[in-house]
Amino acid sequence: MRYLDLIKQCQREQRPFGVVMLHQGREVQQAGVMESPSTWGCVAHLLEIEQIQPALLRVTCRGGQRFQLMESQRGAYGRWRGQALLSDPDPVVAIPPVLQPLADRLGQLIADAQRRGMAALLPLAPPYRLDEAGWVANRWAELLPLAVPFKEHLLATDDPLKRLELVAQVVKSSMGDAPGDGGSDTDGG
Repeated sequence: MRYLDLIKQCQREQRPFGVVMLHQGREVQQAGVMESPSTWGCVAHLLEIEQIQPALLRVTCRGGQRFQLMESQRGAYGRWRGQALLSDPDPVVAIPPVLQPLADRLGQLIADAQRRGMAALLPLAPPYRLDEAGWVANRWAELLPLAVPFKEHLLATDDPLKRLELVAQVVKSSMGDAPGDGGSDTDGG
């Protein structure tokens, strides 16, 4: 009910809403468990709303600016409201050659999805800014299964190049090699 109420209000008022991760609790409320929202999130802009059934909507949103949640309180239907401080938009920062493989891998993922006719299923939307450190870092942060405290740290990192470097460390440790390394050099013999 809280999401339905939120979407209807935002649609009526033609305004976005904020999305934050939870440190404690779940999206679906549980008896006796109080959610604990993160202090960082991003703005979500409504793009399309389709009513599937009377109380079931298909909603398409696009993420926007990062923000820091300054204060919040739980309201009706378990919906949280708060005061947020918008972060400045990321400056356009070119990707250095050492981190270019991260953009290349993301580009390959997008191209593969497009070839298969599955681009609409990706949580990524054009324009694809594969030459911008902040955009590439933010997309990897969305795609990778990262712990909430680390995602929060990424959202709080204002420097887009530093954010991309942090993502590169995660990719390197999860893949066992440096971004773009291709693995170890062995001849199998």
